[in-house]
Amino acid sequence: MTTEATEATAPAPPAGKVLLELNGLRREFGSRHTTVAVDDVSLEVHEGETLALVGESGCGKTTLTRLLLGLLEPTAGNVRFDGQDLAALSASQLRGVRRQMQVVLQDPYSSMNPRMRITDIVAEPLVTHDPEARGRRARARTRERVGELLEAVGLDAGIQDRYPHEFSGGQRQRVSIARALALRPRLLVLDEPTSALDVSVQATVLDLLAELQRRLGLTYVFVSHNLAVVAQVADRVAVMSRGSLVEVGEAAAVLHSPQHPYTRQLLDAVPVLDPRRGRRAAERASSAAGADSR
Repeated sequence: MTTEATEATAPAPPAGKVLLELNGLRREFGSRHTTVAVDDVSLEVHEGETLALVGESGCGKTTLTRLLLGLLEPTAGNVRFDGQDLAALSASQLRGVRRQMQVVLQDPYSSMNPRMRITDIVAEPLVTHDPEARGRRARARTRERVGELLEAVGLDAGIQDRYPHEFSGGQRQRVSIARALALRPRLLVLDEPTSALDVSVQATVLDLLAELQRRLGLTYVFVSHNLAVVAQVADRVAVMSRGSLVEVGEAAAVLHSPQHPYTRQLLDAVPVLDPRRGRRAAERASSAAGADSR
């Protein structure tokens, strides 16, 4: 991150304590011809907030989320969750931390086994992590828990014996959210959770996520390229370009008064209905191009 961007956009510290801390993260791929996917990323996520991670495709967002979830090992730097360095944990300790960090993917259908019933899909984290949820004797108790989770996301508990293909995209995403909540996590990584949904369905899912956050005290890392959605849900925004963070700040400040040229380019690329705003965006782009040429 550039010094100029840091000084211009550093927000007041959020009220919640630091839940997730990324320190100097770097991730390289390849041996002979190295590709740097994430380069010197340092970031804090505070308990109870929604931090939006934005940037164009290929900027390193997916690699960064895999690093913070402990699914990839960093080439350099470290990830700390609730004060614990993930790299210093044993396998059993890391397993315990992962219960507290769950993910909701962009396409819910691709993350579900189409041959599994909804009850088994939602119960999968429970069966994997909780020995008491396994076996025939635990079946009734597990179904009861699945019913509670389905109702928590606005679905009928009676759908448990149906299959994913019987539901709409919005309903499948609610099932995915129910599955992510099964272990009572503290952090949810929401990877483009509404981009595959119709606009009207997007609104209902976003409302659901906001309600769950208020009720359960969840912390969100919201990965998105849709700045209109980001403006609606985010407390803070982190802008990523070519593997690095170029701007971090309160959502209102970053989206209305961006300091970094790349952030301004992202905002100027958002479709607008007001022709005056479109002209102003074109003028800014022209001025920037003129400055570059000089």
